[in-house]
Amino acid sequence: MKAAAEQNRRSFWLKQLHQWHWISAAISLVGMLLFAITGFTLNHAGSIEAEPKVISKKATLPAELVAELASGPTEGKRPLPIKVETWLDKAVDADIARRPGEWSDAEVYLALARPGGDAWIAIDRETGAVEHEKTTRGSVSLLNDLHKGRNTGKAWSWFIDIFAGACVIFTVTGLILLQFHARGRPMTWPLTAAGLAIPLLIIILFVHL
Repeated sequence: MKAAAEQNRRSFWLKQLHQWHWISAAISLVGMLLFAITGFTLNHAGSIEAEPKVISKKATLPAELVAELASGPTEGKRPLPIKVETWLDKAVDADIARRPGEWSDAEVYLALARPGGDAWIAIDRETGAVEHEKTTRGSVSLLNDLHKGRNTGKAWSWFIDIFAGACVIFTVTGLILLQFHARGRPMTWPLTAAGLAIPLLIIILFVHL
């Protein structure tokens, strides 16, 4: 009776662990593949050449929008008026998205950093002259920046946190499943220990801390 209860308990936990293991694997599968590939590209970033592509555009704000820039404090850091943002998006393809600009007496300057490239826009407050420059460094640079969460915004930051949580569940449930099946697989713990020892030895012997 006791043995049957023990067997039922074991079966219950094995079922739960397998359930959490495959669900977390499914959630993190594509993200894990992306992060594994970009781990390689980041490690060899110096060997992967990319030719930056620079696009420059110029325009002039209408008089009524130049007047919009005259309102409010002269200096400081704040977003552009909505009407100005909308006009710039259509005129020079500048995705500003309420990012704050640096205001001075002479101009408004906005740094529009983004994954895989860079961009900026400068507006002369007196004449309304607009200069916009966008730099693209290719798909590898884009993927590398996604890996690092560089200039990716809150939505991608949330994805990384959820993905990291799924990876933790995947690895922890995998470790516990190893414990359940270790008796029939004698190489389980030597291989697990090697997975810990190898990077640790490399850090101790070859990495200058």
